[in-house]
Amino acid sequence: MKSSAFEYSRPGTVAEAVGLLAGSDGNAMPICGGQSLLILMGLRFAMTGLLVDISRLEDLRRVDQRDGQVFIGAATTHAAIEDGKVPDPSLGLMSRVAGKIAYRAVRNLGTIGGSVALADPSADWPACLMALRAQAVIAGPDGMRREEVEILIQGPYQTSLMPGEIIVGFEIAQHKAARWGVSKVTRKSGAFADSMAVFIDSTSDRPARLALTGTTSHARILPRVGRYAESGRVLNPDELRASVLEDLAEIDPAADAYQLRCHVATVSRAIAEARAT
Repeated sequence: MKSSAFEYSRPGTVAEAVGLLAGSDGNAMPICGGQSLLILMGLRFAMTGLLVDISRLEDLRRVDQRDGQVFIGAATTHAAIEDGKVPDPSLGLMSRVAGKIAYRAVRNLGTIGGSVALADPSADWPACLMALRAQAVIAGPDGMRREEVEILIQGPYQTSLMPGEIIVGFEIAQHKAARWGVSKVTRKSGAFADSMAVFIDSTSDRPARLALTGTTSHARILPRVGRYAESGRVLNPDELRASVLEDLAEIDPAADAYQLRCHVATVSRAIAEARAT
């Protein structure tokens, strides 16, 4: 299929982009990498009267490192993170996650901001950024604001972004020491995850944290698993499985037997990888 007819604009500043989106009465969409949006438009699952191209805005491509924080612009591609072309505050975790997203052709164009803004339930970046306690920096008609990614993503393809708002980038605390693990299950190479767990072990100033994606809703933190892993003791597989299932009973009650097995497996493997380093 072909997309419905639309107009195209390439603003020169974030303010101009916000103005175009806010003044469209909900009939405009931003586009950056376009690796998901263009497919949805071609299938007419998504339709717009105005496509606002924000891919060349310098403010969205900016990367800064200062005061123990790394700012990564929303238009930064997966490939740039994979290749180490931007600072990695996670000591290798973000590079690892980026390298497992789809295929290289997709990673060359797809962006970290687009992944979060779309809020696909199986996307990699939301879970990774939640585990890292990242904050999204958002520009809108009322100025700039910040919101934790964990709060920003509210459901499948649902965020707290208001009309006219654009994710400018993400602020992530620099980890001086971190043990982390990632495990991902896909039905075929390059596909979205049936389950993906991102675990960051506890340090002297941060408790353990585990994020899970591939649920029927959206990426979520598993609090019971985090508290159990925080204990520092040798993990018992049966106790860990019980913690995972208790969390899933709340955040993904519709999960079937296959999904539950996948989630238990990815969580266990992610924690085991972190503890093996």
